[in-house]
Amino acid sequence: MHSTQAQLENVIQHFQFDGQFISVEPHGHGHINDTYQVRFALPGGRIKRYILQRINTRVFQNPQALMENIAKVTTFLRRVIEQNGGDPDRESLTLIQTRAGENWLQDSVRSIWRAYLFIENAVSLQQADSIEPFISAAKAFGQFQLRLTDFPAHELHETIADFHNTPKRLNDLKIAVQQDVAGRVSTVSEELAFVFQREHETGKLLDALAQGTVPLRVTHNDTKLNNVMLDLDTGAGVCVIDLDTVMPGLSLYDYGDAIRFGASSADEDEKDLTRVWFDLDKAAAYTQGFFETARSILTPAEKELAPWGAKLMTLECGIRFLTDYLQNDPYFKTKYPEHNLVRARTQFKLVADMESKWAAYQALVSRI
Repeated sequence: MHSTQAQLENVIQHFQFDGQFISVEPHGHGHINDTYQVRFALPGGRIKRYILQRINTRVFQNPQALMENIAKVTTFLRRVIEQNGGDPDRESLTLIQTRAGENWLQDSVRSIWRAYLFIENAVSLQQADSIEPFISAAKAFGQFQLRLTDFPAHELHETIADFHNTPKRLNDLKIAVQQDVAGRVSTVSEELAFVFQREHETGKLLDALAQGTVPLRVTHNDTKLNNVMLDLDTGAGVCVIDLDTVMPGLSLYDYGDAIRFGASSADEDEKDLTRVWFDLDKAAAYTQGFFETARSILTPAEKELAPWGAKLMTLECGIRFLTDYLQNDPYFKTKYPEHNLVRARTQFKLVADMESKWAAYQALVSRI
């Protein structure tokens, strides 16, 4: 749903933004929420920018719980950053309150909005052209885990139930196949066979949690490269963003999803599968960066299962794209009818190539 200029300006009036309003325009490449950049003029001619977002309440059906999570985590992060001599306005997301003193706003048509301080002199990348941004993101996500080590994970809401419950995601796919609401099942027999051949592997991470060999942690759960702001001058990771899926989880989710996204040779929606493969050099770089900052808190089992985190997060993401395709695309934004199917195929190709390089991948993780 797109808002008119008048609707956006009405929402903006309800937040505690500094200065004189100049403009509001779409911002970023997110699949889920609607994001805008808002510009204000300060005395002396300086420009101050903010991020304004409408939360997708079809995906996040309890926005109050989601915003409680973000408020708690950012407050905790800001305290840790300050204690270590950092800049919390730059190294953590900063929520802008409404004029009523709330962290979010419900407008006249029941849309839910929030606002953040814009992080200046930094950029988020959709794809890394070199290894350096990937390493910087790895260090940032490792540091994110480290900074939140002492945060009580049980205090956070589960913003999307069973978000990285791979067996549950597989069951959702089976239901979508049975219902076939879009009449698309007959076109995806190869993709379904690929998934079901690996059904016995889908519970490996949750089994480790149940056995107590890996702990429950505060996790980001969407650790793509573009969810880290990188400093334009130094290239270092400045701030982890997009905290909608911050909730109790496994470090293996965060490590694995980052590998899924960043160690692929191609974009998530690359149609030419000959251009899609698992890049061991990028996987090694990310593993090095992530462990460099998070190693001290990780258990032996977390380190050993790291490759499985990558494989299962990639398989799970493909399952989610395929399920959405069969359900007529209610979750992910699409640009054409087969978009989610193309996305699913890239993930499955990545899994297959990861499997072909499995021994080498396990060896490099063990070495690091």
